[in-house]
Amino acid sequence: MLYGALEAGGTKMVCALGDENGRILEQVSIPTIDPDTTMPEIIKYFKDKDIKALGIACFGPNDLDRKSPTYGYITTSPKQKWAGYNIVGAMKEALHVPVGFDTDVNGSLLGEITYGQAQGLTDALYLTIGTGIGGGVYTNGRLLHGMLHPELGHMRLIMHPEDTYKGLCPFHGQCLEGLAAGPAIEDRWGKKAIELKDNPKVWEFESFYIAQALADLILILSPQIIILGGGVMHQTQLFPMIRKKVLEMLNGYLSTKELKDIEHYIVPASLKDDQGIMGCIKLAIDEEALVKSLTK
Repeated sequence: MLYGALEAGGTKMVCALGDENGRILEQVSIPTIDPDTTMPEIIKYFKDKDIKALGIACFGPNDLDRKSPTYGYITTSPKQKWAGYNIVGAMKEALHVPVGFDTDVNGSLLGEITYGQAQGLTDALYLTIGTGIGGGVYTNGRLLHGMLHPELGHMRLIMHPEDTYKGLCPFHGQCLEGLAAGPAIEDRWGKKAIELKDNPKVWEFESFYIAQALADLILILSPQIIILGGGVMHQTQLFPMIRKKVLEMLNGYLSTKELKDIEHYIVPASLKDDQGIMGCIKLAIDEEALVKSLTK
């Protein structure tokens, strides 16, 4: 069986083919410009591949409510050229196959749940920290959607006592994304994160904000594992700093086996940055099975 995967990011669209075991057979990258430019290239890639279904994990916000007239749309995206675009409808019309749909971060989380280090768990959290910050939540054995889907990157935070930065988020200023995403690091310090590895204050602030968010999410969601992905988390010196600060912020209030083994509780992504594509393959497999069940 051949399945299509579309990891639709704000910078690039990764198109891939996979099999029923989640194995990636090939993939290509197409720049994210605007629908008129980018979508014909995506459709051209998949058109002659004879896929059984397609899974899309997409930047958002997105409408994930199957009962909504705008299900499958990118909604109020800050990427204005994509706001209000019916990405699921466009792919269904072009390919005539079932199309599974979720957020980009839920796609990465689904990859880890199905093929990675969150297998067998009922509650998991995935946070990606890169160009933006987004979160996926798996609770009681299901991806969390709710009225829309979690937007964990826009939690408001308490400022570090030594930090006077105004924040970069155009909506909330000093939210997690506005303080800790890659563009905020570059705006604040005048260099990209990769060029700041040896500046301890950069990572003191960064670990403080990420740890604060995680401590709150631990108390709210009680995940069995927290997975951190995205380009900023390639700065591996962050992990011990974040773990230490999380324990300090929780201040002994919780005592669980996970927190006692925090090195295996707050962890980097495990699938060599392919977790998003692998999650898309799973979305495609599940959508094909759903469509078959409804047509019996």
